[in-house]
Amino acid sequence: MANVANAKKKMKQIAKVTEAHKELKGAVKNSIKRTEKAILAGDKEGAEKNLKLAIKSLDNAKSKGLVHQNKVDREKSRLTKKVNKMEVK
Repeated sequence: MANVANAKKKMKQIAKVTEAHKELKGAVKNSIKRTEKAILAGDKEGAEKNLKLAIKSLDNAKSKGLVHQNKVDREKSRLTKKVNKMEVK
């Protein structure tokens, strides 16, 4: 445990930032899952809508430094390919 005042403060700051990062990473994962779920369900409109949200959340996580650029590009590419392969029902 920290004994110095500034070390105690830093621990609080780290905990706060860590919680915010967890929420952002969770949002990224959930948006990807929602997109893939819509793809499996065959819902082209829903998949396209969720794809936009997934791309937005991935880019946001990249700008915060939580996810590497290569991972962001790979995820966006894979999801976009899956959505583009879908047939309109």
